[in-house]
Amino acid sequence: MGLLMKGGTSVIIIGTCGFSYDDWREVLYPPDLDKRDYLPRYASEFRALELNTTYYRLPGPHFLRSLGSKTPEGFRFIIKVFKGITHEIGPESASQLRQFLSALEPLKDQKKLAGVLLQFPYSFHYAQKNIDYINQLTASMGEMAVVVEFRNRQWFREETFSLLRRSGAGFCSVDEPQLKGLIPPEAIVTSERIGYIRFHGRNAAKWWEYEDPSERYDYLYSEDELTIWREKIIEMASKARTIYVMFNNHRGGKAVINARQMRSLLGSNGSTLTVSGG
Repeated sequence: MGLLMKGGTSVIIIGTCGFSYDDWREVLYPPDLDKRDYLPRYASEFRALELNTTYYRLPGPHFLRSLGSKTPEGFRFIIKVFKGITHEIGPESASQLRQFLSALEPLKDQKKLAGVLLQFPYSFHYAQKNIDYINQLTASMGEMAVVVEFRNRQWFREETFSLLRRSGAGFCSVDEPQLKGLIPPEAIVTSERIGYIRFHGRNAAKWWEYEDPSERYDYLYSEDELTIWREKIIEMASKARTIYVMFNNHRGGKAVINARQMRSLLGSNGSTLTVSGG
């Protein structure tokens, strides 16, 4: 499937950002499926999940332990960091970070924690104080895999990539509307441990103005649009041990549809692809 890390193997894992959407009925969930059974059904098809409810509310350890118990051995969670740490930075952020990290322990014990996603808002500009803050956060994560997503194009520069390489963090590549000031759709790998892509959709008309936030992610990729990423993903797999390909265009189950298409394009009927290099 292409060049890989010299002398090793790489794994490409396909999943979605979130899972508990009622408008995924008929696409992934049967109409009569109890919502408590959504995650087991999701995990029967996909092997990784980006959990984004943790962005809106600080998780407790019981909550994450319960989610982990509903998934099979080998399943992996990427936990999105609470907004008080990334979007609403203030006096409470330090204590919220301690609480957030403590809540992850059950998933670590279950060997189901793949890492955390630090997603910063468009208003988070390239500035020394913010560089220092990123260094502080990544250092606090210890040995955990960390992925950083920027929304503001100011961060798309070699200095940022070098910053992440030094800290061992992965850069989150994105596919999103090509609007002024947003990050371009480039495949960047800054960590041999983890590569990450988030497909947000290309709904430019609703990106900045919408009645419902989910409208921003109402977009179905064409096969041609996904095919362009196929070679980029394979190239990323030559630079990192694990590549996560995560679809966030969740409205109407479009993330599920496109995730299935992507795994087909990559030549697998499953959601995990293991490829070997020489």
